[in-house]
Amino acid sequence: MPPSSPNQPYQPLPNSFRQSVLKNEKLIGCWASLGSPITTELLGMVGFDWILLDAEHAPNDVLTLIPQLMSLKDSPSAPVVRPPANDSVVIKRLLDSGFFNFLIPFVDSAADAARAVAATRYPPSGIRGVSVGHRGNRYGTMSNYLSTANDNICVVAQIESRKAVEAIDEILAVDGVDAVFIGPSDLAASYGQLGNSNHPDVQKAIAHVFERACAAGKASGTLSPVQADAERYLSMGSHVIAVCADMGMLRNAAQAVYKNFTQK
Repeated sequence: MPPSSPNQPYQPLPNSFRQSVLKNEKLIGCWASLGSPITTELLGMVGFDWILLDAEHAPNDVLTLIPQLMSLKDSPSAPVVRPPANDSVVIKRLLDSGFFNFLIPFVDSAADAARAVAATRYPPSGIRGVSVGHRGNRYGTMSNYLSTANDNICVVAQIESRKAVEAIDEILAVDGVDAVFIGPSDLAASYGQLGNSNHPDVQKAIAHVFERACAAGKASGTLSPVQADAERYLSMGSHVIAVCADMGMLRNAAQAVYKNFTQK
């Protein structure tokens, strides 16, 4: 809510998405790759628990992500960003832009996970650079931003390789890793099954990650636009599931309309 007077600056709200992740609540999300604030705003009106704004495999950068953040202000959907890499400079810029929730790609080890967490925390807990007038701090109007920011950051480590699966217990043990998230396509490729995430070896690895996360008391998730697969993952104890993607939904709907008028 806006301040009632200039002497009452904006105060940061608790990160409800992170609180839900820490409680292992079911969170249904949508992948956004089109880089359009209008599309993202429309998705936000649907009511998803979270929307992933992708800067790894989509043409997004800080200047395209900020308008999408703005478009989600009045929606119930929590914005989650996937940076292009586990890079502290990139993560710092996304934090300063106003992101609190991060899906960090290719976390293969505890060291990778610790580096990701450190990039999101101010010293002495981490290495985040300090600026006092950025957008995340509402341009300097949140008086206690610096003292509360660390507690409001959610870090989800993306598990995308055989090496990460083998190190899953060590990754989960890193303080500040709130959840792990399977990258099914890269994981399948790592197991020699490019394009076949339903291969038994890949499914066994996914089940292992979910089981170890549950044993550690932490949430797990994945991207699964096929409903039967998503429901199976939920039944396996996963929590944070992206069940659709803007690009795929647009393509599928357009193909269905075209087919309806051309194959009669």
